Amino acid sequence: MLTFSEENHLKAIFHLERTLPNGVSTNALAKEMETKASSITDMIKKLSEKKLINYKKYKGFKLSQFGMETAIAIIRKHRLWEVFLVEKLNFSWDEVHEVAEQLEHIKSEKLTNKLDAFLSYPKIDPHGDPIPDEDGNFPKIAKILFSECQVGDEGTFIGVKDSSPIFLQFLDKNNICLNAKVKILQKEAFDLSLKIEINNNTIMVSHKTASNLYLQS
Repeated sequence: MLTFSEENHLKAIFHLERTLPNGVSTNALAKEMETKASSITDMIKKLSEKKLINYKKYKGFKLSQFGMETAIAIIRKHRLWEVFLVEKLNFSWDEVHEVAEQLEHIKSEKLTNKLDAFLSYPKIDPHGDPIPDEDGNFPKIAKILFSECQVGDEGTFIGVKDSSPIFLQFLDKNNICLNAKVKILQKEAFDLSLKIEINNNTIMVSHKTASNLYLQS
């Protein structure tokens, strides 16, 4: 049985491995968890003893197969609960992360599978992140950041890279909502800001914002 803290660290390592495939350092995990490196050292020892990570001196650590399966199961629960909160309880997409952080630690695999079926097996969460299936497989979703698009590209806004409440609230204020139809009209050479058409409205989007929005053509 894992503690909530151990599960949170596993999930953080999983996400860090996407950009650090050769191994995650103690300092990188400390930064991700917003804690001291000494605390991470203690946690790494615990996770290693439970065969959840493999550690190599001077090379950092990576999730073991068992650790990977455990982390994916936690992520699956988190994202399914986010879907439930938005679709069934009318939470807004900027509210659900914190609540799902609590619900993801429920241990019942049967509940998770029932929840998945109840929601008709969703492929993405309210922020556009893929939801792994019961076997831990993530659906492949073709997407590109707005900032990488060319003038004339068009498609559907399907997700965000930054899911912080402050960014999601900013999008709401500017009527940039998921599943909106988007067309790239112009890219400024000076600051790479974009003029886009979204749901028949024309707006300007900064490069920072465009670097956090995903388009599916």
